[in-house]
Amino acid sequence: MNEEDNASSGNEWVEGLIDWLSTRGVEYGIQILAAIVIFVVGKWIAGFVRNKLRSTMQKRDVDPALVSFGTSIIYYVLMIAVVIAAIQRVGFETTSLVAVLGAAGLAVGLALQGSLSNFASGVLIIMFRPFKIGDFIDAGGQAGVVQEIGVLVTIMKTPDNKKIIQPNSAIMSGAIVNVTANDTRRVDMSVGVSYSDDLDKVQNIINEVISADERVLQDPAPQIVVSELADSSVNFHVRPWCATSDYWGVYFDFQKTIKQRLDSEGVSIPFPQQDVYMHQVAGQ
Repeated sequence: MNEEDNASSGNEWVEGLIDWLSTRGVEYGIQILAAIVIFVVGKWIAGFVRNKLRSTMQKRDVDPALVSFGTSIIYYVLMIAVVIAAIQRVGFETTSLVAVLGAAGLAVGLALQGSLSNFASGVLIIMFRPFKIGDFIDAGGQAGVVQEIGVLVTIMKTPDNKKIIQPNSAIMSGAIVNVTANDTRRVDMSVGVSYSDDLDKVQNIINEVISADERVLQDPAPQIVVSELADSSVNFHVRPWCATSDYWGVYFDFQKTIKQRLDSEGVSIPFPQQDVYMHQVAGQ
């Protein structure tokens, strides 16, 4: 009798399973299939939008850093929306899922405060563009040519070919000096001569040296003035303007040329010196 009951209950369980599969199983199968279709199609659309946006921005000569950063952000945002839509189609309650993701995001954010700060700084760099790839900047205690602007870090190369990986938060937390932002720069130099030399003659010599250099711009006009009566010399400030790319060439060539010209004209370039007076004390 017990065996008959067990057999009967077993048959009922199998029949119930078959009934459930025939009704609910097909329904769940359709939902899962629809979720897969939503994910595949959504991923394709997200990739298409990203590639189309990248192509459009590149045709308009948008900064490469902005192209990479912007297209990546849009792609990931679209993919998050696709995943949520697929999960919702299966039948899961997305409200609780969003709450869980929010709590997890908060915990991760607290653990990665530094990385989030770098990310936020990267967004500000992309938005306000204080510098671009190829600029020579001095920021965060480091100076070099910008090679890459990333989401978290900026990569620079120093004049002696060192690679610097600088966190974006360090760059945005202080002053940013963009050396190559403008097409022209003023070259600030100083020339010291003896108190016994003819100042008008020296000024004419400096003017001739500056005028002979084709890299020096005539507008704005070079400035040559007596700036200081120092302890051992009379100092001239020499301030010509040139193209930014010619800055160091003008600076270095002037140092050599002005020394040679002053020597040939008999003008002395003094060095710091002191007069020492000795007094004889009677009986010693």
